Amino acid sequence: MIKVLSEKRETPAEIERVLRVAGGLNRFGDPNYKAVWGRNRLDWICGNWEDRDDHGLIVREVVEARYVPKYAPLDRWHIEKWFPPESYGPPEAWWGRASETELGPYPSRGDYEHCFTVETPEGGFLELTPAIARHIARAIETSRNLPHQSLAERKSRFADRNDRDYDSYADSVLTAGSTITGPMVAVP
Repeated sequence: MIKVLSEKRETPAEIERVLRVAGGLNRFGDPNYKAVWGRNRLDWICGNWEDRDDHGLIVREVVEARYVPKYAPLDRWHIEKWFPPESYGPPEAWWGRASETELGPYPSRGDYEHCFTVETPEGGFLELTPAIARHIARAIETSRNLPHQSLAERKSRFADRNDRDYDSYADSVLTAGSTITGPMVAVP
């Protein structure tokens, strides 16, 4: 029996070129967008880790930072966007929050953050093509021109919409005299 333990894939040169043209270069001469294979992109992740033996039994639990894959699913292409160093705050604040072993080194040249997972609408594998890469980069760039909303504002609007949807559903059920079996409420 052949068992593949980990598949690593390099980003095709044509995909790199398309993303570089679509998104341009940052002040360090690196592309603003990159495509990375989920298993290839590693980062420091702090957390409560469970180490297991060959039978799946917990050997120990430990709280620490580990250099592990940053994105899931591991077998998908992920598009990353570059963020400048100042978006992470000043270095003093970085070191004030935690030690280097917890957060890793300060991103003095900025860093790339996840902005899109390439997959089918059902969550299945979708090969990254130059056309898909170009479309994603253009969509992200276009969204930069939209009015800015904070994450808190977006979550609040989402919750308000869910409340309105539930109220409308409950009113329709009570008006019709039906039995309530439960609404379909979206979760952020």
